[in-house]
Amino acid sequence: MKNKFFNKISLIIMIISIIIFLNTKIVSAAQDGNKLYKKIDLFSEVLEKIEKEYVEEIDQSEVMDSAINGVLQSLDPYSSYMSPEIFEESNTETSGKFGGLGIEVSMESGVVKVISPIDDTPASRAGIKAGDYIVRINGEQVQGKTLFEAVNLMRGPVGSSIEITVRRKGLKKAKIFKIIREVIEIQSVVSELIDKEIGYLRLRAFNENSDSQLKKEINKLENNKKMVGYILDLRNNPGGLLSQAIKISDFFLDDGEIVSTKGRQSKENRKFFAKQGDKINGKPLIVLINRGSASAAEIVAGALRDQKRAILLGETTYGKGSVQSIIPLKNKGAIRLTISKYYLPSGKSISEVGVSPDITVEEQEKDFSINTTTDNQLNYAIKLFSG
Repeated sequence: MKNKFFNKISLIIMIISIIIFLNTKIVSAAQDGNKLYKKIDLFSEVLEKIEKEYVEEIDQSEVMDSAINGVLQSLDPYSSYMSPEIFEESNTETSGKFGGLGIEVSMESGVVKVISPIDDTPASRAGIKAGDYIVRINGEQVQGKTLFEAVNLMRGPVGSSIEITVRRKGLKKAKIFKIIREVIEIQSVVSELIDKEIGYLRLRAFNENSDSQLKKEINKLENNKKMVGYILDLRNNPGGLLSQAIKISDFFLDDGEIVSTKGRQSKENRKFFAKQGDKINGKPLIVLINRGSASAAEIVAGALRDQKRAILLGETTYGKGSVQSIIPLKNKGAIRLTISKYYLPSGKSISEVGVSPDITVEEQEKDFSINTTTDNQLNYAIKLFSG
């Protein structure tokens, strides 16, 4: 009953918050102030009525947190509010105490959407896929919770189990996964030599050491004089650091624009360019992408395609083309706010549309696993090299 109550309260407050936001956008400055104050009065009146007349007693602090989060989530799926408790927890070192599932998520339509499961983690081994909607966590409804509240529910002691209920496009019934939490340690770069002449580079994430790891693996493969080309695998890569996306794109380029960012603040309007020094010496390059390729992975794929340096193969990417900043607040909480958007060298934004492949190869549903004999996308790329 309490969850239903707070869901209703959150909905009412979100509607009011959106009305306030929209009104501030479409009227002149003088009218803006008057109307804003009227909306604030209206909000106070509604809150007072709810407090006095709602069937159950309310917690005003929780209601106000929901109101703040409603404003932020009405902007985009990636902006949200962190209460002081959640913000402190997000900054606390919990190494060895808490485990996770290994998924990157966002909030969409009130439920948690999987951006990407990370390779060789509990989520990927269980069968969670990019684009899945998490609707229940241990039987508890996700609808009405903030993203950080939902993520907090998914955390827990290493070795403990969790039940995740997901909705997947194309399936009528929800799927239930029982997963054991683990400490998530990501090896961001994996490489191998295929058929003694094709360099395979698997990039799982863009963390602070990804460029140095990738450079090391490229140097190893370049020692092979029979090398005919490379496959850069960005599938199920949820992204990471913008600086790493720029450096890694530059590995395969000699010149040209890599990416630009644009925001309301002039300091967010920047362009980044490649420097001379293609580390694979102009050899053919195929980049594998799918629905789980997001953010920094999309920057690399888009830059290499726009600069005509690589062929993209697979599926259209996720479409996360924005930059978020964590902004601390006076109450020791914080907001996660979108401050700029990415733009490819072509000038196109990848937000909500993603990067399309040059060659579309859909993932085979049955027994598909990346870099195995059932990986039809990788097999297709290998055949392109063999002719």
